[in-house]
Amino acid sequence: MTNLDLFADATISTLYFEEQARSRGAQAVAGIDEAGRGPLAGPVVAAAVILPAGFSLPGLTDSKQLSEKKRDAFYPQIHEQAVAVGIGVATAAEIDRLNILQATLRAMQRAVARLTPSPDHLLIDGITPLPLATSQQTLKKGDSRSLSVAAASVVAKVVRDRIMCSLDRQQPGYGFAKHKGYGTAEHRRAIAELGPSRHHRLTFAGVKEHLER
Repeated sequence: MTNLDLFADATISTLYFEEQARSRGAQAVAGIDEAGRGPLAGPVVAAAVILPAGFSLPGLTDSKQLSEKKRDAFYPQIHEQAVAVGIGVATAAEIDRLNILQATLRAMQRAVARLTPSPDHLLIDGITPLPLATSQQTLKKGDSRSLSVAAASVVAKVVRDRIMCSLDRQQPGYGFAKHKGYGTAEHRRAIAELGPSRHHRLTFAGVKEHLER
């Protein structure tokens, strides 16, 4: 088998779940993923992406396996080629009120609600279905198994990173633009020195210990 054949097989495999859904009559299959479940600050962002049949974007995969430069390059290409892209956000305050899982599901629902046309089948990264009547399938490591989910993972990551850069300008001193809210040593030192900001998740370990500040 040639390298070209191997690439073709890989492309087919990452469209398998979309094609399977279409074979059962689905017209608009949306891949859904999120970015930002683990950080100490900032929102969780979800994206839902409906790709056209036969979609191809060589190199597209789970956003965690891509450099920032590659994600930024794929982002406009996904928007140009996708049938629809929806974004949903749940704030740090919502995360504190609901817990991170429920806030993530809410962000995903918001992303789905912003799709036009509305999807008739969902491919969701992870193991937790959405509380929606829409036909759906959860996929462990879906962002590396489905192109629709991979596209959603890139969109969600790019959007969240841009939000964190904006928050850095609003609230300098914490380094949000650098670490994007994750619990790096630098970020933890800033929280200890400055106290939590309004963008921090006050129920998360690493933040709640400093609430008296």
